[in-house]
This record gives sequence, C-alpha cells and structure tokens, in this order.
Amino acid sequence: MFDAALRHIIDPPLNALGTKMAAVGISANTVTVVGFVLGIAAVPLIMFENYGLALILIVLNRLFDGLDGAVARHSLLTDFGGYLDIVCDFIFYSAIVFAFALARPENAVASSFLVFSFMGTGSTFLTYAIMAEKYKISTAIQGRKSLYYLGGLAEGGETIAAMALMCLLPDYFVLIAFVFGAMCWVTTVTRIYAAWLTFGKSS
Repeated sequence: MFDAALRHIIDPPLNALGTKMAAVGISANTVTVVGFVLGIAAVPLIMFENYGLALILIVLNRLFDGLDGAVARHSLLTDFGGYLDIVCDFIFYSAIVFAFALARPENAVASSFLVFSFMGTGSTFLTYAIMAEKYKISTAIQGRKSLYYLGGLAEGGETIAAMALMCLLPDYFVLIAFVFGAMCWVTTVTRIYAAWLTFGKSS
C-alpha cells in the first residue's frame, strides 16, 4: 500500500550505492543471492528465539532486495534477475513465518494461515504480471521492473513491518499473523477484481 510512496525516500540512497557497486563489477544476481542467504540465516535464530539478531538479518535481507534492483538498473536489467529476485523473496517470506512455528508449536496454526495467505498474494501478483505481458501493459509506479508490479493493501513495506513486529513482540505472533493474513486476503480479492476489470471483458 505504501511501497510507491516509500520509493521516493529509499530509491536515492539505494541508487547511489547501486551505481558504485555496478561500477566495480558486482552483479545484481550476486546481491540477490547474498541477501537471500542473510535472510534465511534468520530462520535458525528465530527457531531458538534470538529475535533481535534475526530482525537485523531480516532488515539486511530487505536492504539487499532493494539494492539488487538498483545495481541492475545501473548495469544490466535481465529477465533471469527479475525471476531470481521474486523466487528468493517468496521463499524468504514463507521461511520466516515457518520459523516462528518452529520456535513455538502454539504458533503453528497462525503460521500455516499466513503462509496459506501468501499463496493468494503471490499467485495473483504473478499471474497478473503474466497477463500484463501478454497485453503489453506496463507501469513505472515501482520504478523499472522486470515484470509488471501490481500493488495492494499488503505489499513489501507492510510485510517488513509485520515481520519486524513479530520479532519485537513474539508473544503476539498469533495476532499479528492473523491480522496480516487477513490483509493478504483483502489484497488477493482486490487484485482479482483488478484483473477482471482489465482482462475479464476480453474473454
């Protein structure tokens, strides 16, 4: 919901750093993989309830996620880079939520619900992007991307906020997971409606 507005704040420093990294030959895919490894390293930390250090790694993962795009824009924006970025993001999101179930068995139902909810946001995001490519529809609201970016109530900024709250307030994980899962389903429904408005009348 707030991602487009946040871009005006975070893009300038990321682009400046991305320019320097691209100039010394660091590839966007390398940044993506390093960020992914940092993010996945938070899983065992959460499992053993070291939430403070886990949060640091989660923030670093999100920083690298924005940085890889900045590097790509100043070197080479590729289809595989966009593919790798999305795959790593979805695995990371689900892994963090799964880690909270590993930490405390009483979190399992809420964790499962949230991962289930991610299926709605993920599938509507990716299938819309596929259809947008077919119809040659593009947008620059999130900057230059390898695929169409369809927004919603629960986007990247809200996901980071939810994960931060989970780490800062682990005793409230169940509540946070159910509330954010509900936000994901609102996003899913609105994206389906947007797809119907854009593509439904042609079928």
